[in-house]
Amino acid sequence: MARPAVGAALRRCAECGGYEYGGAPDCTACRELVDGIVEGEWSAFLRQWNLRGEDESERGDRGDQEVALAEMVVTEPDRHDWRVVDAALDRLVCSACGDRLSRGPVGCSDCDLAHGFRYAAIETDRTGVPPGNEHGVRVNVSVVRRPQITSDDEVLARRLLLPALLVGLLPTTETAQRVSALLKRSAPAQKTAILEQAVEEMLLRRRTGSRPTA
Repeated sequence: MARPAVGAALRRCAECGGYEYGGAPDCTACRELVDGIVEGEWSAFLRQWNLRGEDESERGDRGDQEVALAEMVVTEPDRHDWRVVDAALDRLVCSACGDRLSRGPVGCSDCDLAHGFRYAAIETDRTGVPPGNEHGVRVNVSVVRRPQITSDDEVLARRLLLPALLVGLLPTTETAQRVSALLKRSAPAQKTAILEQAVEEMLLRRRTGSRPTA
């Protein structure tokens, strides 16, 4: 499934009850949607290289070629869309920890290095979104897909804000600072509600065209 279009309405996930994409990584359905953001672009990339065929007899050769293509992409991340780079990393094995390259455990130096290089990839804002929306999407997707590298609060914020970012919204600096301050002084049980309210406020502003409150 392609990611939502700019301006699309958010939809509820039948599995977790939250907005689609926002339940990852714990919600299986949302996690698959988030992975689909990356995988969909990789599939398109393979078609450009004529590596997405249906011939069973060629599947092994195509798999080897796909790995070789992934290796090429990660050596030149600044020449490719961030989704292509992230998908390429998924197809390579870390020689140090054995996990997918960049997604291994905290402390794996090879994964940490690869994770840092991914941010050299191209980020192109879609038409009709505020500047920086695509960067917000890619950072939130990265955190949700590698949650072990950051705090529980960071993962919570990134995953709950992701659905709004995907439909083209972006919190203002003032909103982000206000929500961050609220989270710091709130009990753990309140943090989800605070973030969900922030998302609803963003959606309301889109519908009414009103300016955010401080």
